[in-house]
Amino acid sequence: MQLHRWQGLARSAIVRRARSPEDLLDQTSFLLHRSPAKMPEAHRNILRKLQDANEVLKGKRAMVVDDDMRNIFALSSLLEDKGMVVVSHDNGRDAVNALRLENNVDVILMDIMMPEMDGIDTIKEIRKIPAYKHVPIIAVTAKAMKGDREKCMEAGAWDYLSKPVDAELMVGVLRAWLG
Repeated sequence: MQLHRWQGLARSAIVRRARSPEDLLDQTSFLLHRSPAKMPEAHRNILRKLQDANEVLKGKRAMVVDDDMRNIFALSSLLEDKGMVVVSHDNGRDAVNALRLENNVDVILMDIMMPEMDGIDTIKEIRKIPAYKHVPIIAVTAKAMKGDREKCMEAGAWDYLSKPVDAELMVGVLRAWLG
């Protein structure tokens, strides 16, 4: 079972470029889920500074796209509690149209299963907008099917979360992409 877990991590791991040795330590411990309590004190202090999610996320603009208002409320509340500014749309077409008019969104959380324009098509359309070619898009879905993660990544998502979203995991993912 442990081998299966590691193989899954190896297939899905994405490590962005580290800007410093401290950043590499943060990314490595995040990827390996290493407990800071088992690290030397100096490493814990470095991580403590790097992992202050409120500072990393404070003031960043997030767009939440989901056809279920309960999900928009839950995700928006969590993000706002971390100091983020949140805009939301209940369908992909409105989200794409809004992004064509504004270029100040730092991260997008995209539901995959939506009517009118699903998340995969929405991600593809967003990636056609020059200002959003390199903005993190996190795919979020409740009905995870085999191959969904790969489809999302091929469409242009940078990461993938399953609903119900684990708040700590989501904050960690956001910290990794926005830090």
